[in-house]
Amino acid sequence: MAHPGLSRFCLFSLVHIALLPILCFAADPYVFYDLHVSYLTASPLGVPQQVIAVNERFPGPVINSTTNNNVVVNVWNDLDEELLMTWSGIQMRRNSWQDGVLGTNCPIHPKKNWTYQFQVKDQIGSFFYFPSLKFQRASGGFGPFIINNRNIIPIPFAQPDGDIVIMIGDWYTRNHKALRSALDAGQDLGMPDGVIINGKGPYRYNTTLVPDGIEYETIGVDQGKTYRLRVHNVGTSTSLNFRIQNHFLILAETEGHYTVQQNFTDVDIHVGQSYSFLVTMDQNASSDYYVVASARFVNESLWQRVTGVAILHYSNSKGPATGPLPDPPNDTYDKSRPLNQAVSIRQNVSASGARPNPQGSFHYGSINVTETYVIKIVPPVQINGTLRATLNGISFVNPKTPIRLADQYKVKGEYKLDFPSRPLNRTPRIDRSVINATYKGFIEVIFQNNDTVMQSFHMDGYSFFVIGMDFGDWTEASRNRYNKWDAISRCTTQVFPGGWTAVLVSLDNVGTWNIRAENLDRWYLGQETYMKIVNPEENGETEMAAPGNVLYCGVLQQLSKDQTNSAVSLPRGSSKLSFCLVVAFFAMITLFS
Repeated sequence: MAHPGLSRFCLFSLVHIALLPILCFAADPYVFYDLHVSYLTASPLGVPQQVIAVNERFPGPVINSTTNNNVVVNVWNDLDEELLMTWSGIQMRRNSWQDGVLGTNCPIHPKKNWTYQFQVKDQIGSFFYFPSLKFQRASGGFGPFIINNRNIIPIPFAQPDGDIVIMIGDWYTRNHKALRSALDAGQDLGMPDGVIINGKGPYRYNTTLVPDGIEYETIGVDQGKTYRLRVHNVGTSTSLNFRIQNHFLILAETEGHYTVQQNFTDVDIHVGQSYSFLVTMDQNASSDYYVVASARFVNESLWQRVTGVAILHYSNSKGPATGPLPDPPNDTYDKSRPLNQAVSIRQNVSASGARPNPQGSFHYGSINVTETYVIKIVPPVQINGTLRATLNGISFVNPKTPIRLADQYKVKGEYKLDFPSRPLNRTPRIDRSVINATYKGFIEVIFQNNDTVMQSFHMDGYSFFVIGMDFGDWTEASRNRYNKWDAISRCTTQVFPGGWTAVLVSLDNVGTWNIRAENLDRWYLGQETYMKIVNPEENGETEMAAPGNVLYCGVLQQLSKDQTNSAVSLPRGSSKLSFCLVVAFFAMITLFS
């Protein structure tokens, strides 16, 4: 009997071969990836536990693409529960069908697969993918997603000598199922057991805080060279301060937009955020150096164990790193320091992004706002006897049938287009309230965080301009302090406890798009909604049709076909015939050898 992995590969190879006539003579190239999501036993903090691996790697492999590539990812679910993979920061232009969240996709069943296909249209930068269901990201399943500039578009800095991905995040030795059960029981998750860097625990910088025998990450570099470090916080709920002993971090890009370059000794990276730093290896290599990610906005004296430590190793290093870690920010009583750092991150308006025109050519500060949403965040509350988290008093539950699928088949009652634009003075409720947004509108969204913890909020399908943030309650007078010239554009923003963050969004991407807390506990407890954007004159040009391999669930379950070996037919493909021939050659050798 054939090995199931071989039969899977053979089928995917046959799909590739069958598609080659389509792929070889079209405009934008294709890149192909096969991601097998499975359990793996690992010991990130020295305790054996079940983690979620991708292609038997933890973290998963990088997806490497270039602006306007068509990306085809065949995701195999080898878990014992449903799975969806989402692509944080990838805008899925006109194609929310591929977004990988429950409001837009039916889940991939255990031991089945599904093929995503999307274009990274007019995007560059540093992103990541992760499983969006059932708290799974707390056990792993994440990996980096890079979109490179096309050769004709220059980057606004000298070409780095190397590219290094660093994935940081708080970590529990309990797996996602145990954490999920704790939340279901109304419990707080408590302090994480540590911080991991690229899936590994801390270097033993302190014999009291760090037990012996933990595998740590070593980052190899050459003296005198400059590297681009792409750093992602993929953790559960903890903001982390990132720093490298004796080295400056030159901020260059965040979530697809080049920044004004400035030196930092350390940077706060909040849950779900991604940054690119240029780091020059300009030290004398008398020893290795610490790379640190430590907990922020908590009682740091109690949270000392929640610190990740990797080693920066020069190829000519003369010895191991020793001594204390570089100091974290000393701002316990100075709330202005982290706020000032956040607002200092500005867009490089003269640099080209994915297109040759400057990033600042979209004059967002002079566009009239068509609608304002004030979204209030409060601590979790009891609703119908269960602990829930809310936005404007609504704790979201996903519909049984995804929103756009329900629209296409005229399924009624799956959701409501009544998400309030302001907090309402009423009892918190569990509901399926969605924002009824206007195509080509230009909206202002204020996240008002009246919770006691730092929060991050993410918007699928878009980047937004982070025009202001401060402590206290937002009022209309707060607009006087907005940055209307060079605010950074990104997809995930922090909102300080007891503070607010304001963003502007141009609604030019038709579809249904998730707005959520990136803190996994708050997201799991209902702190999300969707924004539905419909072109009333839709003719197929502003929104793609459902893919031919669409999955069905909910009231449309009877339309589903066997998910096994679900593959997609590709309408467009690679412009490079040589690429097609090479793929065909190796696929056929593998298939028939």
